Amino acid sequence: MNMETYRREGEWLELCIGSVAAAAGAEPLAPGTHPHAVRLWLLQHTDLPPKWLGRLFSVGGIRWHGEALRLLAFPAVDPGRDSLYRTAAAGGAPRAEALYEDDFCVVLYKPAGMPVHESYPGQTGTLDIAAAGHALDAGDPLPLRHIHRLDDDTSGPVLYAKCELAQLRLDEAMREKRIDRRYLAVVNGKPLPPSGTVDEPIGKDRHHSSRRIVTPRGDKAVTHYELAERWGTASLLRLRLETGRTHQIRVHMAYKGNPLLGDSLYGGDMRYIKHQALHGESLVFPHPWTSEQVKVAAPAPAWLEPLKQKLKGAK
Repeated sequence: MNMETYRREGEWLELCIGSVAAAAGAEPLAPGTHPHAVRLWLLQHTDLPPKWLGRLFSVGGIRWHGEALRLLAFPAVDPGRDSLYRTAAAGGAPRAEALYEDDFCVVLYKPAGMPVHESYPGQTGTLDIAAAGHALDAGDPLPLRHIHRLDDDTSGPVLYAKCELAQLRLDEAMREKRIDRRYLAVVNGKPLPPSGTVDEPIGKDRHHSSRRIVTPRGDKAVTHYELAERWGTASLLRLRLETGRTHQIRVHMAYKGNPLLGDSLYGGDMRYIKHQALHGESLVFPHPWTSEQVKVAAPAPAWLEPLKQKLKGAK
């Protein structure tokens, strides 16, 4: 479906049944058709998730408004009862730049040093709280949920669903590897060959709870890399993930003998930067309503140019 098939009216998605029917080659629904029959029609003629339509039907979320069909797609969160919104409302919300936003999703820029979500109760300064603050500033407190994560010290774009429909669709896209994530990394040395694929399983290190290792007992992990530039004794790489294992790029590059600069956990050189030199460069995902590809580029991180100059001047 395209953007012209709906319009948002507060919590409701008002569906243009004529456009949907024409696209499906079906007879349009008559206004006032019982919600149960509407649900069956939508199941037959659209790709809206059955689970979502069933839930809408059960809570009275399929209604007619005159001749317009409305679906309860954007129910608001009560900011006073949601912990993220309470923290944001209390003045504890950091700011985050929106790189892309529409009714269904938002992509926020996460700087290095900011965690995506809390790792202990009451933690502030997370991107999740920044997302809640962003929604409060817009007067639109929706149930935001991150679709993927970045390590605390990795900068880059993070995708959030703004409603249940978007979350179902984007979670499915993640499982089916239809969300493309590209990264920049600065590593020790020069990888050989200068471009290639690391296809090695990753699992927990039984001797170090925070570390991951390449192990036959691990989960499948695939990282594609390409040399972009050489800066002194270090290399700037562009990388693409097929899978999303914890610390995947960091583990795979260390396994090749080219750990990320600043990555003390995996043996990286700490002289030039105090956190891993890893940045999410871009994100491509299928839009949860139209299925069209959305491409979002992130700005270069603040640490990249100073690191480049240090490495070029290093003896």
